[in-house]
Amino acid sequence: MSLRYAALGLLSKRPGSGYDLLRRFERSIGNFWVATQSQLYTELGKLEKDGFIEVVDTGPRSRKVYSATDAGRADLTEWISRPVIDTPPRNTKLLRAFLLTEVDDAVADRFFETVIADAQERIAALTAVRDGLPELENVSAFDRISIDHALRHSRTDIEWATAAAEYLASERDRPTP
Repeated sequence: MSLRYAALGLLSKRPGSGYDLLRRFERSIGNFWVATQSQLYTELGKLEKDGFIEVVDTGPRSRKVYSATDAGRADLTEWISRPVIDTPPRNTKLLRAFLLTEVDDAVADRFFETVIADAQERIAALTAVRDGLPELENVSAFDRISIDHALRHSRTDIEWATAAAEYLASERDRPTP
C-alpha cells in the first residue's frame, strides 16, 4: 500500500515518467523504500485507473509523463493524516544476531564486521546525497530530515554492532565454571 503513496507523493512534488520516477526513487527515498521497475509501473497503472494521476505529456518513444491530480493529492493528504501503523518488523540483521549461537566465533565476528562496514558505506552514500542537496531544485526540509533519519539509523547500527562484538569478546574471555 505504501508504494502507492510513495509514487503519488513523488508525482505530487514533480511530474515524471515511470523511468524518471524510478530514478527519483533510487536517489531520494531509496534508503528507506525500495521498488522494482515492474512494481512501480504496475502501481502507476492503478493510480491512473483510480484517477489519482494523469498523463500530462507524452515524451520521446511514447513515454508517458504523469502528474498527481487534485484527487490524488487529497488522497495523499488523507493517508499522511492517518495514524502510522507499520507492518510487524522483520529485521534480518537481528534474526541473524539471535542465531549467532549456532555458528563458530569467527563467523559471528565477521557478521558484526559486515554490519559495521555496510553501515559505513550507507553513511558515505547518504552524506554524499545530503551534501548534494543544496544544488538540487525543490529540496525541502523534509528531504533533509529523511536523510538525517537514515544517517542516525546507520550510526546506531555501528554503535550496536561494536558494542555487541565487544560484549561477545568479553564473554569468550570469561572463565567458565
